[in-house]
Formats: sequence, structure tokens, C-alpha cells
Amino acid sequence: MVLELERVTVVSGGLTHLYGVDLRLVPGAINVLLGPTQAGKTTLMRVMAGLDRPTSGRVLADGQDVTGVSVRQRNLAMVYQQFINYPAMTVFDNIASPLKLQKTEPAEIRRRVHEVAAKLHIDHLLERRPGELSGGQQQRCALARALVKRTSLVLLDEPLVNLDYKLREELRAELTTLFSDGKTTVVYATTEPLEALLLGGYTAVVDKGRVLQFGPTLDVYNAPANVDVAAVFNDPPMNMLTSELLENGDARLPIGFDVPVRRAAAAAVGTGACRIGIRPGHLRLAPRNAHSIAVPCVLELAELSGSETYLHLHTRQGGIDLIAQLQGVHQIELGTQLDVYIDPDELFVFGADTNLVARPKVQEVAYGAH
Repeated sequence: MVLELERVTVVSGGLTHLYGVDLRLVPGAINVLLGPTQAGKTTLMRVMAGLDRPTSGRVLADGQDVTGVSVRQRNLAMVYQQFINYPAMTVFDNIASPLKLQKTEPAEIRRRVHEVAAKLHIDHLLERRPGELSGGQQQRCALARALVKRTSLVLLDEPLVNLDYKLREELRAELTTLFSDGKTTVVYATTEPLEALLLGGYTAVVDKGRVLQFGPTLDVYNAPANVDVAAVFNDPPMNMLTSELLENGDARLPIGFDVPVRRAAAAAVGTGACRIGIRPGHLRLAPRNAHSIAVPCVLELAELSGSETYLHLHTRQGGIDLIAQLQGVHQIELGTQLDVYIDPDELFVFGADTNLVARPKVQEVAYGAH
């Protein structure tokens, strides 16, 4: 299905939730809606599903205006954050319920339920009830009920958010396999940049009711259109330094030194105000190469998250707060004075209007790649 939103605005209770959104989903692919909580992702999905009607604008499905068509008349399925299963029914009956509503033949129901249950590894649980299942199994049951309908559009509103990390990783991998045949257009909402990158496909960055950028996921990650996109598509957020471009093409950083930036940036911006962006993963405890520059800092906080360490730093010149994302466990005493290193080839340059004018020479191929 080719789903398009044209100038969609949603106003409710005196508040504007979406501002003139234009978005054309890529058919047969996973389309991620990435944005913080209350960015407008769920509202977008409800409009796509026909659960909410936009205040203005149109929704098109394969070129047909379906703006006023109810959700019951649309060929889609939706899965929410919460496990929505019928507690009195068995897993089999939960999965089969939409097919029974469609008056599908019993033999076909059995075949399709067993097929989708096997794909989601719950075929051995078909006679149990939802209360007897783990959280991951309950969400698999909800996913199976959506998939058994074989719709051309599947909307997944943060479907893994209430699961533990290992289950999320497992189910995420299964989802990419389930939708790899290119027959279903998938919309997947998430607040996590890592999830968008792991799902691949295409990503729309959403914030404050607007779609800020849409395109192939790695393209958006490697070349964020502006400062706002860079902030959303980095966790922790990209370090931003208010700087000044000089006549010689260098950028004067507020941490006590100048760094060379690419000629394209200097030509696009000229001299004057700019912002330099540094990914937390590009601040290192050792130089990356001979061009790396040392930034003297004081460690204010160290956080361990999984296999990564986050250092909250305060520069000794300029008093700027920075966050460094390091692979592995690093035990460093608070208050320690240390140098972190930046590579000028890994810097983003944003103009005074906050739009991207130069991206790093070294492009990422995966999350956290250096």
C-alpha cells in the first residue's frame, strides 16, 4: 500500500498536535516514526489508521482519498504498547478473532493461525490463556493477531517498549524477518534512535507535531537536516558548541582552540556564527589519528549502561558540558582531570539558521561505529 499524508493538521482541545504534515510512506518497507514522547507519533498513526480524522489535510491510500473512511473499512492492523489480548480466550482464539469476524472458513483459520504462531514461536502455546503467558509471549500473541489478517498496512506503536532488553532485541530481529518479503507497508513508532537504526528501512524524524526529515534511515542519521534532527537522532543528544567560522576556514570553538572545517562549510556559511556538532561516541580517551585534538576536561559524573560508559564532562576552558559515550566499562574517579579527543573529520557544521552545511568525512555504517 502507498500511504500518503497531505498537509495534515490535527487540532484538539485548543492544542495543535500536527502541523501540516506531508509524508509519503515507502510501500513494502519498514517506515520508522522516531521522536520523543508527545512528539506526535501516536497522533500520526491514529490518523493513518482512521481512528482520528484530521482537522485539515488528506490521507491517501494507493491514490484514493480515505480521509473520512473508518478504521473498520481499511485494510490495516495496529499493535499498541500495551498487550491487548482477550483474557477469557485461548491464544488460538485470540489470534483467530479477526478471521472469525471476516467469516473465514474454519480450515483456513486453523491453517493461518498455526502458520503465524509458528513464525512467532508461540505455536506450542495455542491452548493457553493470556494470563498464563510471559510479557514477551503476550506481545507475540498480539502481533500474531495483527499479522494473521494479512493486511497491506501494519501500524506498530512502540510495541516493544514494555519488554525487557533481551526480549526487545529478540522480537525486533523477528519483526525485520517477518516483513522482509516486501508485501506489507509497516509503520513503527519509537523514541529510540538505536531501534530505528537496527530496523533499517526508512525513518521520519518527528518532533513537536512536525516531520522534520524523512529518508533512508542511515542517510538521515549521517546527514541530519538541522540541529533539531541531530538532537532527536542521537541518544545521548549530540554535543553542540556555539562557534564562529573564521576567514581562514577554521571554526573557533568556545573551548579554547580553532579546528579546521571543510571548505564546503566555509563557502556555505561564510564567516560568522555557526554550531559544531560532536557525537558523544566521537569523544575518545585516546587520539583517533594524528589530527585528533585534546580537550582538557573534568569528570563530573560517570554512568554505566549495559556495555557502555557515559562520561559527563566539564571543559576546563569555556566551561562547556560535554557527554562522551565509551564502549566498555571505564572506572574513573569523579573530579579527575582528563583529556578527551576529537577528530576534525568527524564534526558536523550547522549554520546560524541551524541547517546542516557540512557533515563528517567519515560516515557511520551502524550505530556507534567509529
